[in-house]
Amino acid sequence: MSNSRKYLQFWKKYGPCALVAGGSDGLGAAFAESLASRGMNLVLMAREKDRLEATANRIREKYSVDVLPFAVDLGDFEKVKNILADINVFIGLLVYNAAYAPIGLFENTSEEQLSLAAAVNVKTPLLLAKLLCAPMIQNRRGGIVLMSSLAGEQGSPKLAAYAATKSFNTILAEGLWKELRPHGVDVIGCCAGAILTPGYEQAEKTKQAPGTLTASKVAQLTLKALGKGPVIVPGFVNKIARFALARLMSRKAAIETMSKNTGGLS
Repeated sequence: MSNSRKYLQFWKKYGPCALVAGGSDGLGAAFAESLASRGMNLVLMAREKDRLEATANRIREKYSVDVLPFAVDLGDFEKVKNILADINVFIGLLVYNAAYAPIGLFENTSEEQLSLAAAVNVKTPLLLAKLLCAPMIQNRRGGIVLMSSLAGEQGSPKLAAYAATKSFNTILAEGLWKELRPHGVDVIGCCAGAILTPGYEQAEKTKQAPGTLTASKVAQLTLKALGKGPVIVPGFVNKIARFALARLMSRKAAIETMSKNTGGLS
């Protein structure tokens, strides 16, 4: 089947408009561009106004689709909800890529940082999925992509709170996958490993982790897997790593392994 025909089927299933939360740069921008290449109009949300608008302008010019950028704190669900109410557009696909990751020892992490991680990584994707799945169910079509992480497969020192929130998103995606399938709504959780994004390059002071992928590759593989199962682990090396951590190692050994991989984070 040609790409043009595949993209047309994708548009019919999830179009005409997708919401990408955390769509200003990195993986979010890669998702936005991949969706625009399929003819999807976009609603982009992120905190950084300048980078968000730059991404929106670039995608408009390249793909001739409508792009609505909204600079908003994704930890404030009420503001997100009000924006969606004001534009009154059917969102056929939600990609929740936004995340806040307090890096460092838990004892040195502030209450404000932990509250923000819970709001951005747990509360807003949970309530946004609830909000948007209702019209999807009514229309009997739609999709939800929740970005998780291999860090959430077990305890991850120096990323303890972030890992815990990502574990939440994986389990949420699995449950919603089963519940919403009969209504024509596809759900997938993406358990990604290291991704070449500005945030990763800034935080990681050591060499690249094995299995590191580009943002574009992760976005393409995730969208291709939508509708085929509850969870995707992009990349062969990452699939092997997940299997080893979950099936071959004890929990203690898995945590020790993650500790070695996150030791360079600061």
